[in-house]
Amino acid sequence: MSDEVRHDKNINDPSGPVSAETAPAANFIRNIIDNDLKSNKNNGKIMTRFPPEPNGYLHIGHAKSICLNFGLAEEFSGLCNLRFDDTNPTKEEVEYVESIKEDVKWLGFSWGNRLYYASDYFDKLYEYALALIKKGKAYVCSLTAEEIRKYRGTLTEPGIESPYRNRSIEENTDLFERMKRGEFENGKHVLRAKIDMSSPNLNMRDPVLYRILRAYHHRTGRKWCIYPMYDFAHGLSDSIEGVTHSICTLEFEDHRPLYDWILNELKAFHPQQIEFARLNLNYTVMSKRKLLEIVEGGFVSGWDDPRMPTISGLRRRGYTPEAIRAFCERIGVAKSNSVVDMALLEFCIREDLNRRSLRVMGVLNPLKIIIDNYPEDLVEEFDAINNPEDSTTGTRKIPFSREIYIERDDFREDPPKKFYRISPGSEVRLKYAYYITCVSVVKDENTGEIVQLHCTYDPKTKGGFSDDGRKVKGTLHWVSAEHCIEAEVRLYDRFFTKENPADEKDGRDFKDYINTNSLEILRSCKVEPGLINALPGSIYQFERLGYFCVDSKESSKNSLVFNRTVTLRDSWARIEQKQRT
Repeated sequence: MSDEVRHDKNINDPSGPVSAETAPAANFIRNIIDNDLKSNKNNGKIMTRFPPEPNGYLHIGHAKSICLNFGLAEEFSGLCNLRFDDTNPTKEEVEYVESIKEDVKWLGFSWGNRLYYASDYFDKLYEYALALIKKGKAYVCSLTAEEIRKYRGTLTEPGIESPYRNRSIEENTDLFERMKRGEFENGKHVLRAKIDMSSPNLNMRDPVLYRILRAYHHRTGRKWCIYPMYDFAHGLSDSIEGVTHSICTLEFEDHRPLYDWILNELKAFHPQQIEFARLNLNYTVMSKRKLLEIVEGGFVSGWDDPRMPTISGLRRRGYTPEAIRAFCERIGVAKSNSVVDMALLEFCIREDLNRRSLRVMGVLNPLKIIIDNYPEDLVEEFDAINNPEDSTTGTRKIPFSREIYIERDDFREDPPKKFYRISPGSEVRLKYAYYITCVSVVKDENTGEIVQLHCTYDPKTKGGFSDDGRKVKGTLHWVSAEHCIEAEVRLYDRFFTKENPADEKDGRDFKDYINTNSLEILRSCKVEPGLINALPGSIYQFERLGYFCVDSKESSKNSLVFNRTVTLRDSWARIEQKQRT
């Protein structure tokens, strides 16, 4: 084994230890699909789809949908399409498209040759709209957006029919075609479905199907100046692709009657829409609009900031796809909304990383120790276990010399009871090395700050074990001052101080609850020398401290930067429990 930390079995190696995924659990969607297969519905065909709008980066809530749609297709030997519902060019960007594709691949799923866009169907959707007009089921409305909202009514009052509702089929056809040719400015006309302005479901009160929107589209350029509304394009895109099971979150349940109405009027293939509860995670927000506000407001460094709940942010922080998939499977699929505790997500990542990450020693807040009776010119190497959970990772060599660094928090000049670390006169074990005893303390003359400790070592405790049977209660991690390398370490805390920051019942904006102490940067950390070759994205357990990931954007051989993925223990939950008690 090399004297450097091994990287051939790191957390990013697909040939490494088994993943943390759990076996699929029964849920109502699996039961529906299983029954459909037994009855040979759709001739035994199973097709799902993941249909993101490319108007932002995906977050952990989307991961649940990705795992569900692609996972069910895999489980039942079906297919899953990746389709971008790109019907609003003013909010969509190629950057978002590429990030979404990267996230789906990273989670371990493939769409094969089934990459689609709603814009692929713009010509056909236009023809569908014309067909509704010619059936007398759609009309061009010239009310303003504000007037349409006013005429729509409320949950307790029916809507009012538009004065343009009874335009002739010929006039509607002419106006719609002229809208397509670009003869009118934005907002002049819209195309609306003619359904029922007294319906108790507001989505059925003559919803808008098309609007004029002079904007550059990332795929179709300037070809179109009218664009279908999401509710018109979404269900029809599913139908065009032959999706058998259209799995949506609960907020689309009230939209299902509209999708059915459109498909019925056009005599199109009917996907079966099934709604499930979206993922809500405490101490964060699950809205791309709110996340965009955080990014544009400069509260974070970007969509992939490790404090963000985006998949790219979690990836940069060191979360693994296996842990996220295990988390999505653990929380299950339900029909009613609930909030999942962040501690469960952190448990899943700890469980995964404990099995697979290499152990190393790093000192975040260094305090120098000089071992007075250790030879000045002597350097020893000790064998250190790379991962006690995986014997195939073997051991590595770590250097030991007269001067070392330990954590400043591991020393107390006046220790409290049950302080089992180092203090004046106490003996502790340096992991893999020796027993040492503190004999004196050196302080800064001006500030009184402790700057170094003087200790002695027992040469008979080589390897960290005593041959006379005596034991010590404290074991410390350390690095050799002569051989260690410097690193920057970023410690992350909850990004919000409120459990449900999106709850605006108190009249405050969700951004008022941003935790201003969510990031702490430590710039003079010391880590063992083998990490000089640590690859971006590699994840390690710093013994006694937590799991840390080499930053994929800002770390280099000359400037090593680590992001703390998660602590070894759920300190946040313990603090909350103490406060409740």
